[in-house]
Amino acid sequence: PLNIGDLSRACDIWGMTSIVRVGRVEEQLIYRTLDLGAQGIAVPHVSSAEKAARVVDAAKFAPIGNRGIYTSRQGIGVTDYFHRANDETLLVVFIEDLAALDQLDDMLKVDHIDVFFVGPGDLSQVLGHLGDFAHPEVNKVVDDTIRRIVDRGRTAGTVGNASNMERVSKAGAKFFLCSATAWIIRGFNDLRQTLVERE
Repeated sequence: PLNIGDLSRACDIWGMTSIVRVGRVEEQLIYRTLDLGAQGIAVPHVSSAEKAARVVDAAKFAPIGNRGIYTSRQGIGVTDYFHRANDETLLVVFIEDLAALDQLDDMLKVDHIDVFFVGPGDLSQVLGHLGDFAHPEVNKVVDDTIRRIVDRGRTAGTVGNASNMERVSKAGAKFFLCSATAWIIRGFNDLRQTLVERE
């Protein structure tokens, strides 16, 4: 947590939005992360409408929420920062528990959540397929959950990679968590294959 300020400043310089994954639904942790300069938060294991509402309450200033009136670095010298922060702070909640699947319809009624992110990793565990993110049952639950989110007019997200991007995009996901490792390995393999073919 101590380097959030430095990392978010680096993102500002690069013209990127800094999104920080906090460890849990805890108000002080959420608003302190934003105070340190993050422009968005991603909160894991949000499994009820009550928890989703607590995320909003901690991340937004009045009249939407009750975030403490201590401006972040992002607000220094910014006119009307509190209203701008309410408009510009990105909130992502992770749907990755059976309870969240059961409570999803109520969760989708909570305003000011920007992305409902369907997490295949933890879902693989609770569905009995630990670590098998691409198991057919996991894929079905991920795709069905994305469709439920989109059908309610909300934005869905999930993990995106070369093997699933077409499928989850077709289901309606528009926000993706991508690991650079798979793309780097694929690039090296393509390069190696090109070199082998030239020998």
